[in-house]
Amino acid sequence: MLCMRSFEDLVAEAVAAPVEGWDFSWLDGRATEQRPSWGYQRLMSRRLAGVSAALDIHTGGGEVLAGAEKFPPTMAATESWAPNAALASKRLHPRGVVVVATGDEPPLPFADEAFDLVISRHPIAVWWNEIARLLRPGGTYFAQHPGPGTVSELVTHVVGPQPQLWALYEPEAQRAGAQAAGLHVLDMRMERLRAEFFDIGAVIYFLRKLIWTVPDFTAEPYYSRLRELHDLIAAESRFVTHPTRVLVEARKPGRSALGA
Repeated sequence: MLCMRSFEDLVAEAVAAPVEGWDFSWLDGRATEQRPSWGYQRLMSRRLAGVSAALDIHTGGGEVLAGAEKFPPTMAATESWAPNAALASKRLHPRGVVVVATGDEPPLPFADEAFDLVISRHPIAVWWNEIARLLRPGGTYFAQHPGPGTVSELVTHVVGPQPQLWALYEPEAQRAGAQAAGLHVLDMRMERLRAEFFDIGAVIYFLRKLIWTVPDFTAEPYYSRLRELHDLIAAESRFVTHPTRVLVEARKPGRSALGA
């Protein structure tokens, strides 16, 4: 059983585990996370079916995009981490999606007003001006972002409160960023969810994979705090924290060729 394994063993296993892509099966039986009620992938798929050109920013390993039933005639995706870009290419190229490896900063290598729809699920950073540049008049940005104070109990235990980082994810801050780029916000809603971790290895794997949670996380600098958390999980059988997610839909003013 996981609870009977040593702290050192669990840490070593989690540090060695591969974290490329958005496959979370490594956490099966070790952690649970509630999903937002709106069903991002279903809504994304519906929007993709109604446009002629779309772009997925920060596609990861392409797992979420691959769940779409139908792609538009022009479908592209970007990814800045090379292992993820390779996974996304392998998964999406057979379906006609062009996967472009990019840097960590804009601009992206596409022409102005190239897309009717830009999508993103859990972007590391939201480049509002770049999104506005890429959208055609009447085009839409549709995304699910990390929310303010996401898993704040976990972050506070490991590294301490991060009010400046959390403030960037506040819905009103995101709304202001969209509006400053000239986009009209159609929808913005947030949900606070529940997640449970059943061993310290699951915590370390989660923090390594979701890199916005504790930027540049590695286990070694936080060894003593992780050991404290390990002891807490052993005593209480789990650690409960609360992810937050923000659904965003924003439109570029004007009328597209599709009449959107």
